[in-house]
Amino acid sequence: MILVDSSVWIDFFRNQSTAQAEWLDRNLDVEIIVVGDLILAEVLQGFRNDSAFNEARRMLGQLEQLTLGGHDMAVQAAGNFRKLRSVGVTVRGTIDVMIATRCITDGLRLLHSDRDFDAFQEHLGLQVVNCAT
Repeated sequence: MILVDSSVWIDFFRNQSTAQAEWLDRNLDVEIIVVGDLILAEVLQGFRNDSAFNEARRMLGQLEQLTLGGHDMAVQAAGNFRKLRSVGVTVRGTIDVMIATRCITDGLRLLHSDRDFDAFQEHLGLQVVNCAT
C-alpha cells in the first residue's frame, strides 16, 4: 500500500509533469493507493472552483482512506521529531511528521516530492516509492 503525499496530489491535479505525478498517473489502477485524512484536507483546500473541488473529492473518496492521527500516533510522531532533532534535523511541518510516522508504523510506502521526508528515510527507515521503476 502506498500513501501519496499532498505534494504529489497537487502536481497531479495541476497536470504538472513531475516524476512522482507521472508515476501516480501510471499506477493509480495498479497499486493500492491510500489517502490520509490530513492529506485530503491539504489537497482539497487548494481548489478554487467548485467543479474541480467536487471532482477531486469524488476521485480521492474512491481510494482507501486512512486516519493519520490519534493519541498514540501523536506520541510516536513527537518521538520521531525529537529523534531527528537530536541528529540535527528539524522538520518544518507537524503534518509531515504525522505522515512519515504513520507510514513507518504501518509499513506503508510514501510517494512524495517533499524534501522534509528525506530525513525520515535516512534516519528512521521510511520506505518511499522509487519513481524510476
